[in-house]
Parts: sequence; C-alpha cells; structure tokens
Amino acid sequence: MRETFLEKKDNKNSLLKKNILFLCIEHGEHSIASISEAIGASVPTATKLIGELMDEGFMIDLGKSGTSGGRRPSIYGLNPEAGYFIGVDIRNTHASIAITDFKGGLISFQDDIPFKMEANEEAVHHVASNIREYLDKQGLDWNKIMGLGISIPGRVNPVTGYSNSYSFDTKRPISQILEEDLNIHVVLENDSRAMTYGEYLGGGLKEKNMLFVNVSWGLGMGMILNGKLYYGVSGYSGEFGHVPLLDNGLMCRCGKIGCLETGASGSAMVRLITKELQTGRASSLARIFKTEGKVNLNDIFTAIKNEDILAIETVEKIGTNLGKGLAGLINIFNPELVVIGGKMAVAAGDYLMLPIRTAIKRHVLNIANQDTHIKLTQLKKKAAATGAALLVRSRMLGIL
Repeated sequence: MRETFLEKKDNKNSLLKKNILFLCIEHGEHSIASISEAIGASVPTATKLIGELMDEGFMIDLGKSGTSGGRRPSIYGLNPEAGYFIGVDIRNTHASIAITDFKGGLISFQDDIPFKMEANEEAVHHVASNIREYLDKQGLDWNKIMGLGISIPGRVNPVTGYSNSYSFDTKRPISQILEEDLNIHVVLENDSRAMTYGEYLGGGLKEKNMLFVNVSWGLGMGMILNGKLYYGVSGYSGEFGHVPLLDNGLMCRCGKIGCLETGASGSAMVRLITKELQTGRASSLARIFKTEGKVNLNDIFTAIKNEDILAIETVEKIGTNLGKGLAGLINIFNPELVVIGGKMAVAAGDYLMLPIRTAIKRHVLNIANQDTHIKLTQLKKKAAATGAALLVRSRMLGIL
C-alpha cells in the first residue's frame, strides 16, 4: 500500500499540508500569500510546505497570475497526476466504476457492469477481481492508485467498514477484505451519501448547504451542511424515505406504516402501475404485464420515454408525494440547493421535477423557500461512483 504523509499520524506540518491540499480542492489555485493567510501560517512556512508538496508530487507551479500591474505572484495548484482514486457503485444486479485523478477530474467511467452483490466473502473477492481487471484495461500504474471508495445501498458505517445489508463477518468488514485483496486504502459508504458528495465536489457546486435526494428503488438522502457531509451521531442520517408522511396504510420494508418511500420511490411506482394494470388499464406496459405477470423499473422507464400515459401519470403522483416531503425539509433546513437524483429521477427527468416543484410551492413556507433552488442531478449515473472516489481522497486528507 503506497504510504505518504496522508496515511501517517498527524503532526503539525502534515496537518498544514492537508489544509493546503483541501484549500486547493475547494477553491482552486492560490498564491503563496493567499495560502499563508488561509492556513494561518507565516509566508516562509507556507513556502516551505508548498515546496515539500511539490517535491512529493502533490502540487505544481502553474506560473504567474494574470493580475495587472506590479510583480505577479506565482500560482500553485493540485497536480492531477499525483495519484488516482477509484469509486465503485454497487447496485442489485449491476455496478459502475469511476476513476478520478488527484485533482478530482473524472478520467474514466463504465456503467452497467453485470454483478450480483451478496453477503459472503466470495462476492467481495469478485468485486476486487472486477476492479483489478478494469484498471488493467485502463493501463494505470497500480503504484499510483491511492484509494478505493465503495458505494453500496442500505445502512453503512463508513468508520468501521461494515454494511448492515451485506456484512457477514463481525471480525473482518468488507473494507478490510478489499484492502487485503488490492493493497490499497478502502472506504465503504452509503450510496445516497456518495451521490451527494459526488454532486457537491464533482458537479462543481458552489452551495455550502444542500440536500441530495436519491430517488431509486427506495428513497434516501444525503446532506451537505456548512460544506461538510453530515452523518448524524450514529452515522445513519438521511433516512428521508422513512418519514411517516403518508396516510395510505401501507407497510414499508422497514416495518413501519405510511413511510414516504411507500408513495415516492421506484418500488412505489412499480406497485402503483401493477395495481392499474391488474384492472385492465390501457398502457404500453399491458403486453409485458400479460406475458411476464409483472413489470420492472426498466420497463416503466421505457414507457416514460415513449410518453405512455399511465407511466407519466404515476410519475406525477410520485413527484407530488415527494414534493410534500421536500417542503417539510426546506422548512426545517432552509438549504441553498436541493438536488434530485437517483435512477428514477434520471429516467423520469421533467416528468418528475415538475410535480415536485409544484408541490413544494403549494406546501412550503415562502420565507424558507425564496432562496432555495431545486435542480436535477448534473452527474446522473456517474454521481455515486464519482462521489465514492472523491470521498476516499477527502478521508485521507482528514476533512470528513
């Protein structure tokens, strides 16, 4: 495993170096004077630390600034070739892999890799094998791979590396097995938080207070509060789907009644459409339902693309329920930005966003909503894998 000051125990200089790198991650290139002021160190100390970071390959001299008049200062920034980070997003039947450079730029992405994650060690070894095969194809030097982030559904403890859904050995978490197989630092993270962080850093957002809502088979959420990913006291924040908002009498997969997820998620959409098809409702999905006895999300996404009335009406119901829930969150958090992402949001697009915005306007307090923007994800399918890669970098810098 490649060892740098990022993995060593923190001392004053290593902490200052990490602060310099994070400053460049958040705000781009800087002069020595601006770095000195930002990290609270003298100019000679900042000069020395930047020189060491350049010697170690983490920073580069970008030349003189473009300011007019007087002596132009040299500008320093991250060296994108200092190392690479891998992000893997694992879903029920598929996975995606992203590779980012040290500066955070996405240099490679592959989606829809067939894969089945199960709660056993063989499945984890299979993940490692797929990652190694993919990186070999990219021709990257393994010695320059600095870390691996795994995005996975369900409740995850990123500190211990355990997944409540997929961990199987109390003594060896998934992250440890992958570290042993690949000889690199590994971080395990919940998919909604990985998407949130990917959108925040990888999407180039400026807002320091944002909510990311993951509308996929289930309904999850991640939060950036004051520029930091928020975990809560036990690491399980963001269970937006399990707010008891609906009076529908339906039992959620969590065992409670009336959770928002039962009326505002991909699973809810499948259930609602299936109920309509059982009554003989006309739809392009009727043929599939008659032949297969069921429809799945991909069938519904195709129907939405083909402007099927039943599919679009159902998406509108989902969006209305989701908008009501979001109105409550906006009243509580008063965020600068709410981003809607996840598999269903990407597929439904404006068909989902329009009823969300309408419901928010109807139910939110105007004073809380006047400065909040509602947007569809920019990174789309790339959000989770990209976020997982960026999370590893941030954890190694000690900023999460």
